[in-house]
Parts: sequence; structure tokens; C-alpha cells
Amino acid sequence: MIGLIDPLRPEVKEAVDKCKGAGVDVVMITGDHPATALAISRELGIAKEWEDVATGMQLSEIGPPESKEFVKKIANTHVFARVTPMQKLEIVDALLKNGHFVAVTGDGVNDAPAMRKANVGVAMGSGTDVAKDTASIIVTDDNFASLVAGIEEGRYAYDNIRKVIYLLVSAGAASILLFVLALFTGLPIPLLAVQLLWLNLVTNGIQDVALAFEGGEPGAMKRPPRRPNEGVFDPQMIRQTLVSSVAIGIISFGAWFWLLEGGWPEAEARNMLFLLVVLFGNFHTLNCRSEYISVFKIPFSRNKVLMIGILVALSIHVAAMHIPIMQRVLRVAPISAESWVYLLLTASSILVIMELYKFIIRKKEGLA
Repeated sequence: MIGLIDPLRPEVKEAVDKCKGAGVDVVMITGDHPATALAISRELGIAKEWEDVATGMQLSEIGPPESKEFVKKIANTHVFARVTPMQKLEIVDALLKNGHFVAVTGDGVNDAPAMRKANVGVAMGSGTDVAKDTASIIVTDDNFASLVAGIEEGRYAYDNIRKVIYLLVSAGAASILLFVLALFTGLPIPLLAVQLLWLNLVTNGIQDVALAFEGGEPGAMKRPPRRPNEGVFDPQMIRQTLVSSVAIGIISFGAWFWLLEGGWPEAEARNMLFLLVVLFGNFHTLNCRSEYISVFKIPFSRNKVLMIGILVALSIHVAAMHIPIMQRVLRVAPISAESWVYLLLTASSILVIMELYKFIIRKKEGLA
């Protein structure tokens, strides 16, 4: 007697467990014998008993694919054996009707219809040309674990997009609020046009780009997947943008009001406010490294580019305050050491405010 086995790769079991933690359901669809499918699925932790396996013949006996019974059966089953190419397509269609975002992997011609129907078709590198032409993605190493790594990297990339948008929008909204408050109270405009351009292109511009290099957060694969129709500006994004922009805008306006009421010449007061806004951007960039985790718990080594970017952005502005030609262009000048201390303390208040906000959100959502 001779026994043959096509064993699982060692990393696949861990990859399936990672999928479960990330809210990704793994479904096996195969033309193999049900006993083979059950043995493999048990090893993977996808199924346990015979009741967890549905065969192509059983699916045919349920009724048409459009029936509620068929859709319900598909929703409650994670292993399908002895299925035809048409039944693979019907299974994918039923999963889509259940509201799932479906990715189908395959390597043969018989997998092409299901891969075409799915939201994402994934072909194996060793598969047929038909499968590769049909698929949206080709996994060159034929490894399921590579798909999971792709999901993880995708979440990291999406998180970083959110962080950059959060920084840009909150900084812009804070500037708008500062100007609106100044206009309504009859004060001079807080910043000149060239100073706003400097903020957007030089100081904040460097930090925006550097923030995109932020490393992945440890809990990214512990969160459920977002809905496909969910926009970037979800309730969390709106709340944190409002809190940070209102805080920066009001504090900046308070400083502008206090400087002018304290008898400071307009040019000197604007110079102080300009530097304060730059420092606000430096500190707030640290807030944007995570929407939930405290900035004091994120190691600087996770994004050395950002740390260098913040120092470079601040250094360029300080240099501009001491270079004659830049002094004339930006209407800036050096300030005293005592003023530096006051401005640093004032700007760092955004860290305190957003740390309190994150603490409240973690408590509310049970993440603390």
C-alpha cells in the first residue's frame, strides 16, 4: 500500500489564524474528495466535523443558487468539496449576496469564472495563463501566507494615508479658524500669504511626506476589516480632526490676541505667532502617528524618517529667522530664549489635549 500526501506549508496554519484575528473568513473550495478536504481543513482550523463540509451534490439538492436556502447554506459552511466550476461561481455569488468582500484564489481554467466574479481574483504564479489573465493579482510564490502579508501591508498603507490626511486637514482647518476668529474680532490678519505658503510647502510639507513612512501598528491585524463603502472621513477621523484643529486654532488666536493686547508691535507679534504655528505642526505630527495609541508609547525608531523630518523642518525655519534675505521675504526675526520657552510650552499643549482625547476614545471603545 502506498500513501501520497500534498502537505500544507508550515506557515499556512499561522496565516489562517492571522486571518481569523483580522476578521477575514477563510473558505476552502476544492474538487477533491470530502474526506481529503475535511482532513486539510481540520489541520488549518477551518472545520472540525463532517457537518462543516458541503459537497457539490448536496448543493445541487438544496435548490437554485438564487434561493434563500442556498445562500444560507453557503453562509454557514467553510469547506466545499467535489464542486464543479459552475458551483464555485455560485458559491462566490452567494457570498457576495451575503455582503462579503470576496477574494478568490486559483490556478486553473476551472477557477477563472469564480475569480472573475469575485471582488479580487488572485492567481498563483504557477497557474494557467487563463487564471493569470483573469486575476487582479498574481502571487508568484504560490503561498497563501503571502496573501495575508499583503492584507497586513494594505492595512498599514491605508492607516498611513489616513494619518497624512488627518495632519493636512487638521492643520488647514486650524489656520482657517485662526483667520476667521481674527476677522470677526477686528484684529489684523494673523499670517501673511507668503508665510502660509512657507508653512504648506516647507515646514509642514516635509513632515507630511515623512509621516507616510510610519511603520505598521502592532494591532492592525487585530481589527475587523472596514466596509468597502466606508470613506476615509469616518466618525473617528471627523472627531479627531475637529478636536485638534479647534484646539490649535483657538490657542493660536488666543496667543495672537494676547500679544496685540499686550502692546507688541504687529510685526513682532506676527513673528511670534508664525513660529508658534510651526511648533504646533511639529508637535501635532507626533499625535498623527497613531489614532489610538499614546504618542509616548510609540518608539521613535518606528519612523526615523519622521523624526529627522521634524528636526529638518524646524531647523529650516530657525535658519530662515537668521538669514537676512529670508527675514525680508518671510517677515521673520530671531526671538529670545525666554520666548522660545513660552512658545514651546504653548505648542506642546496639543500633545496634552490629544492624549486626553485618545484616552477617552480607548476607554469608550474598550481598547484601554
